[in-house]
Amino acid sequence: MKRLAATLGMAIIGFWGTLSQAADDVTLQLKWVTQAQFAGYYVAFDKGFYEEEGLNVTIKPGGPDIAPAQVLAGGGADVVLDWMPSALASREKGLPLVNIAQPFKSSGMMLTCRKDAGISSPDDFRGKTLGVWFFGNEYPFLSWMSQLGIQTDGGQDGITVLKQGFNVDPILNKQAACVSTMTYNEYWQIIDAGLTPDDLVVFKYEEQGVATLEDGMYVHEEKLKDPEFADKMVRFVRASMKGWKWAEENPDQAALIVLDNDETGAQTEKHQKRMMGEIAKLTAGSNGSLDPADFERTVQSLLSGGSDPVITAHPGDAAWTHEITDAALN
Repeated sequence: MKRLAATLGMAIIGFWGTLSQAADDVTLQLKWVTQAQFAGYYVAFDKGFYEEEGLNVTIKPGGPDIAPAQVLAGGGADVVLDWMPSALASREKGLPLVNIAQPFKSSGMMLTCRKDAGISSPDDFRGKTLGVWFFGNEYPFLSWMSQLGIQTDGGQDGITVLKQGFNVDPILNKQAACVSTMTYNEYWQIIDAGLTPDDLVVFKYEEQGVATLEDGMYVHEEKLKDPEFADKMVRFVRASMKGWKWAEENPDQAALIVLDNDETGAQTEKHQKRMMGEIAKLTAGSNGSLDPADFERTVQSLLSGGSDPVITAHPGDAAWTHEITDAALN
């Protein structure tokens, strides 16, 4: 009986020891479907970087009907990836999103136009139909048009906004003179469909002075007050940035890791390798810590929306924090 009692005692100790070492769960909501745009997170998962930090991470793909901010508000994720214009608009409407890390240093957003539509500069937009993404992605575009003094309600002096699906059909079918594209994705869909770079003129938002930050990590402000949650985020950011730097240095291998995690089978190796090469240009120069100057540039772009700005007041420094990245990266 003593031996049995001792055995049971050791088993109980082992059980509680296992519990104490159990990984902490973290759920990440992506902004879009599984693709190289999110390679750093899939690399961190595949290479065991999250596991090394004592984390059990679930990565949830996004899609056309999934708004990261709404997922966070509903408790469906601990951390979400979102573009800063959308995040700040959500914050102004009452959802206190806070940027805890910014892996993307540069913007990949562009407006891609057909030369045969008579467009060679932004002055030629007037009287044309332009394809624009919505669900929060329209904010940089609307800010740009406001700065140009171009109305978005049609007419010869304004533009007609076509609510663009997440494809490039409108420019291929000449339904729109221009469509929204990313340097790493939709632009190449246009090329693959048969148009050549010589057929197109591209306006990069960054070169137009309206570049805004993309794909930052956001959490709920209230949850950051919990030391245990903050500690999980420190470990999550550290592992994620390790994944991003590995992806930058090994783009082809990172693309293959993404493909291995694409349960839909919709992606191709050619497209993902090309995408990862372009994504690496956008994450280069960032260690994950948000540059306050980049934040301020984004805010000022959003505020300069004339009579209909994206946000109506400066969100202040409460919209971002260095506490997580300082602890994770130093």
